[in-house]
Amino acid sequence: MRTKFLARVLSFAILALLMSMTPASAQSNVENGKLKIHVTPKRAYVFVDGRAIRDGSQTIVLTTGTHEVSIDNYGYIPKTQKVHIGAGETTDLDVTLRASGDMVSGPFGDIELKGHPRAAVLLNGVTPSYFVGHVDEFDNNWLWHQWLLVKPGTYKVTVTQKGQVIWSGPVNVKAGQRAIVYLNDEGKIETRDFKRGLTLGPQPRFNAGIASAMVPIAPVTAQLSASQRAASCGESATLNWKATDAADTSITHIGNVPLSGDRTVSPTQTTTYELVAQGPGGEVSKTVAVNVNSQPDVTLSLSEPEVNYHKVGDKVVQDDPTTLRWSASNADKVTITPLGNEALSGSQTLQPKPVQMTDGTVNETFGYTIDASNACGRSASKTVLLHIVGSIDPAPSVTLASLFCPTAYPRGNRPRVGLVLSEAQALRAAAATFKDSEQYNPRDKLVIVGHADVRGPEKYNLTLSERRAQLVKAYLVSQGIAIEKIETRAEGKDQQLSPAQVQNIQSQDTEQPQKWMKNQKVTWLAYNRRVDIVLEPSGQQSAQIYPNDSPQARLLWERAEPSLKAVESVSKLPMASETAQAQNTGN
Repeated sequence: MRTKFLARVLSFAILALLMSMTPASAQSNVENGKLKIHVTPKRAYVFVDGRAIRDGSQTIVLTTGTHEVSIDNYGYIPKTQKVHIGAGETTDLDVTLRASGDMVSGPFGDIELKGHPRAAVLLNGVTPSYFVGHVDEFDNNWLWHQWLLVKPGTYKVTVTQKGQVIWSGPVNVKAGQRAIVYLNDEGKIETRDFKRGLTLGPQPRFNAGIASAMVPIAPVTAQLSASQRAASCGESATLNWKATDAADTSITHIGNVPLSGDRTVSPTQTTTYELVAQGPGGEVSKTVAVNVNSQPDVTLSLSEPEVNYHKVGDKVVQDDPTTLRWSASNADKVTITPLGNEALSGSQTLQPKPVQMTDGTVNETFGYTIDASNACGRSASKTVLLHIVGSIDPAPSVTLASLFCPTAYPRGNRPRVGLVLSEAQALRAAAATFKDSEQYNPRDKLVIVGHADVRGPEKYNLTLSERRAQLVKAYLVSQGIAIEKIETRAEGKDQQLSPAQVQNIQSQDTEQPQKWMKNQKVTWLAYNRRVDIVLEPSGQQSAQIYPNDSPQARLLWERAEPSLKAVESVSKLPMASETAQAQNTGN
């Protein structure tokens, strides 16, 4: 080492002499500037823009502009900073590094390098972070010990200076052995014993004297853990890691990371995370898996999978409910067909209606389907079937018969006389069937239409037909039909049945008419002294059949006006209060 020192002094003297003989124009360049750098420790190495320059304090000629300057010494915390170089200017930089790192224990092997003493030595990488020293610190093992101590293993050694790679290649080192690399002989490697490496105790990371140096390289360590090893889709886990003596650390699916830290991850499938820590002392990897249950799970049920439906006319008399219940786990979206988007769990009471709306047997099946999905791209589905049974029946029929009145009845001074017993009986039957049907067809109503025969003035007949309609209305109200369900209309003699129509009606009557009804004109007049009943909205009209078999048939048929006594004796009238109510609200 001392011989080398004397040789360097002589070299510097010769270089100074040559520079003094060089013209000033050749020694300076207005496009360049200088960086005058002072480093502590004095063996620290200088990198500029990632290029290895040399060790120690020095002045470096650099192009003008901003440069990245890194000062490195193994066992110390490196410093990197931006430095601006002005044209023709000298920039001073004073850098002191702080020692760092624990003692390093053996067993050790040694790497010795021969040639290019000022070149930087990097292990397992090519950036300044992998710098371990320069060749002059590791090239002698005679009077002065200059050791690059490493754990047993294979190391990628790179020797570089001023942007040029002098040599790079793998070097396998065993405990208690020295690997000597001859840089000037194409990297030839020679192996010798290094028994001291087996007995050396823990060593500081950097120890250098006037001519000695010992740099033990610490192995890289790494730890990686997850806060939970099993998660559902959408759940998070926290990765926690720590690496020591690494220059580069990365985690798959994340990228480059600092030496230690934590990160929240939300994997959408089972994922293995690998921490890779690389440094001069080697490479270490650790893995941890987060098992993701990405499959949603769904349930769907009906409290009653079969329900009954029964409708009569317009009234639904049975409409059994059922409750649809569902739940989804490991999902973030739920759709139920045909309900739409729903919460992850819930229930809904259903009142299912058949598609069929016509009369007949009901036997239909409906499907309800739950579809659940999550951010992991997985889905689940389930369908339940609902069976609807029952029937749709028509409302009970309403029996309607036209009513017939004696000539000139009811009178104006006796508006409640004129509904004979046989006609009242027919009207009671009609009222009963209407009330039975009305509960199933609440929209139904009755229209009472009064008529008169052709005899008499038009005004008289119109008034007479109105009294007849009101009399029938009053009686229907007395039989329990709501007054708002009845309308009246007076036609007078405008809507006459023709003689031909009367003959046609008689021909369809199963009851043989009385002999006295052979007088067709009188019979025709009797048929037009009637009250028709129309069921709305269906438009069903009362049968215009003359009651020829009733005890009052002749009284109704007679052309002449019968006496009041004769009519009253065969009339069945409602209570006066009911009649008055009907008249007050009638048309």
